[in-house]
Amino acid sequence: MQKLQAHPWHGITVGSKAPQTVNAYIEVVPGDSVKFEIDKESGHLVVDRPQKYSNHCPALYGFIPQTYCGSQVSLRANREGIKGDGDPLDILVLTENEISHGAILVRAKPVGGIRMIDRDEVDDKIIAVLESDTLYGTFQNIDQIPAKVIDRLRHYFLTYKDMPGSGEKQKVEIAETYSVDEAYQVINASMHDYTDKFRT
Repeated sequence: MQKLQAHPWHGITVGSKAPQTVNAYIEVVPGDSVKFEIDKESGHLVVDRPQKYSNHCPALYGFIPQTYCGSQVSLRANREGIKGDGDPLDILVLTENEISHGAILVRAKPVGGIRMIDRDEVDDKIIAVLESDTLYGTFQNIDQIPAKVIDRLRHYFLTYKDMPGSGEKQKVEIAETYSVDEAYQVINASMHDYTDKFRT
C-alpha cells in the first residue's frame, strides 16, 4: 500500500521540543526568482508572485507546522484593532549552508522575531538558526546575530510587496524586533491558536 506524503501544515508536528527547537517547512530559499507559498488545501507549493527585481529573501523562509496566527498571536502585539493574518506562523532560518530548493523540512532554533503589521493584520516572522549549523548553530538570542543580517531581513519585508515603478507603497510596518523569550511566547500563542482553530 502506497503511503501519501503528509500535509506540510497539518500532517507534520511543530516538534517535540517546541518552542526551543521547531520543525520548519521551507517554501523559499535565497536566490529564488519567484515567491512560493503553500497551497493550504493540497499542501503543494504554488507560485505566489515573481520576486521584485533584486529583492530576494536573504534566508530560508517558510512556516512552522501546526501553528496559526489568530487571536492569541495578535494579543502579543498589544495594539487595538488588529488580528492575526490567518496563516501558519512564518519563520526565517539562518544558515551558512547553500540550500538550493524549498519543499524541505529542517529543524531550527528560534532566537527572536520581527513583529510585522500588514494592513491591520499581525504577520510575525520568527528568526531562527539551523540546528547544528557551523556558523549560526550556537547562537541563542537575536543580539548575537550580526546587525547587517537583521537589517537585510527587515528591508526585505518592508519592500517585498512593492511593485517597482508603480509609485505605490504597501502598508507594511515593522512594529518591533524581539528577543528569544518573546519568540517562544509567540510560538506558544500560535500553537494555542492552531488548537482553537482546527481541534475544537
